[in-house]
Amino acid sequence: MTDTADHGWQRVPIEAQSVDAPLSRSAVFLVVRLAAGAESLATVRDVLSDLSGLVKTVGFRDLNAHLSCNVGIGADVWTPLTRAARPRELHPFIEIAGSAHAAIATPGDLLFHIRAERSDFCFEFERLLLDALGDAVEVEDEVVGFRYFDSRDLLGFVDGTANPTGTEIAGAAQVGAEDPDYAGGSYVVVQKYLHDLAKWGSVPTQQQEGVIGRTKLDNVELDDADHGQKSHKTLATITDENGVEHDILRDNMPFGRAGHGEFGTYFIGYSGELWVIERMLQRMFVGDPVGSYDRILDFSTAATGTTFFAPTRDFLDALAD
Repeated sequence: MTDTADHGWQRVPIEAQSVDAPLSRSAVFLVVRLAAGAESLATVRDVLSDLSGLVKTVGFRDLNAHLSCNVGIGADVWTPLTRAARPRELHPFIEIAGSAHAAIATPGDLLFHIRAERSDFCFEFERLLLDALGDAVEVEDEVVGFRYFDSRDLLGFVDGTANPTGTEIAGAAQVGAEDPDYAGGSYVVVQKYLHDLAKWGSVPTQQQEGVIGRTKLDNVELDDADHGQKSHKTLATITDENGVEHDILRDNMPFGRAGHGEFGTYFIGYSGELWVIERMLQRMFVGDPVGSYDRILDFSTAATGTTFFAPTRDFLDALAD
């Protein structure tokens, strides 16, 4: 996505990563850690600076596959890798401990969010990417996602309905003039949630709808509760002290291995302001009011939690200079 950043007296063209790509049929969420040493940093810089070329190398075989890859860089390696100061809000994921559930923090230096309409394109890109990175990285977590029916999660509800659309995407997902050196970039938070489908399946549909805040069949939004327990939809809606609502861009995908009893949702949120996602997680795990946590957490456990910053494509291309 090509946009312009407001740098005070002038408007400078920027080329963001493909954060605004539509929900794909397939995705790979790859989190890696960097090996120690200057040689590893140099290798990673070279690979990241030519990532657009690797996308073209794989993607030209079928342009309708719409292959893309977004890269996020973690706080601990940002300055050693980029030789630049951190973006203003970038810091490691902060664990959140509620009365019943916790959002844990897990290691991760780089995130590769690979998307395509064909799973073989995701696979081939990841294979060549890891070959190029070699011993410079170690895989921390790898999740293969898929689109499930009409964009539903494995709990049976449509996911991502509240996403911004059109011209609203840049305002929600990209840094603006408040941090001009990194305008066009995005803060990224990822969490891997594992679902207890047997437990969830024992809950009557009407109660499930109350937990989510939408009807299950036709995805109609339900009214907010005036008192008592709030729904997931309500707790995940963030307004500031002036009553202004702040959106994030989600690209969640289901994943699972039925033979291993593993069923989950990979949450990935892009935002121009990291505090928005952090407040959303605070409301979910601690509750609003405190103790009134998101009841979806009684059925979904956060197994990972990591924060990254996805700089512009121009920034990545220049890393090897």
